[in-house]
Amino acid sequence: MSALIGYKRPAAGTQPNYLHPPYNSSIKRAPSKPLVLLPQTLSEVTGPLFGHELVGPTDNDLTRQHAGEPIGERIILSGRVLDENGRPVPRTLIELWQANSTGRYRHALDQHDAPLDPNFTGYGRTVTDDEGRYRFITIKPGAYPWRNHHNAWRPQHIHLSLFGPSFMTRLVTQMYFPGDPLLPLDPIFNCVTDQRARDSMVSAFDLETTVPEFALGYRWDIVLRGRDATPMEKQ
Repeated sequence: MSALIGYKRPAAGTQPNYLHPPYNSSIKRAPSKPLVLLPQTLSEVTGPLFGHELVGPTDNDLTRQHAGEPIGERIILSGRVLDENGRPVPRTLIELWQANSTGRYRHALDQHDAPLDPNFTGYGRTVTDDEGRYRFITIKPGAYPWRNHHNAWRPQHIHLSLFGPSFMTRLVTQMYFPGDPLLPLDPIFNCVTDQRARDSMVSAFDLETTVPEFALGYRWDIVLRGRDATPMEKQ
């Protein structure tokens, strides 16, 4: 039997630190002892997929999930999923979730004093094509307060989850918007110590993606491995 080829470990500084004291929750959740890296097994690099065949043709359009139009600025988010050599990763299931335009999630635990939008659920999904491309139509999310420190506000952001070739290869990340004044103040964004990696979480305005008289476009490529890997949330 041939040797199992595992995934490369991320380069130092390119992924969020488990312990980042300005992010209060990390103090309680971070490991108190050095991590023990276990060898990767067959379950990490291969296995059954799930959910791909259940994605509908309009699941990537969060503005068409209800009877009416959601409130807020329509945007188009597109990009490619790539490996460490810049090659496309096709058939990747991507899930997206976000707050609405007022900065509130449709979740029972979100008690932010902001209105819910009856025409916006804040969840969508898609599968990358043969060139690794994805596309979502949605509403630009609002900033919202959180109780990490005095007068703390989270920047506008979108959560994305990517499913690879097995149950064990799920990656979760956050995408931010260019020019957001809250980015330098956000402990979650700044727990990535490598500036180049941190900046890779910020999307770019893209005129080619922009649709005239309909929605502004933003481009954000996701790199799964290597020195240029997009920072992912620790699971």
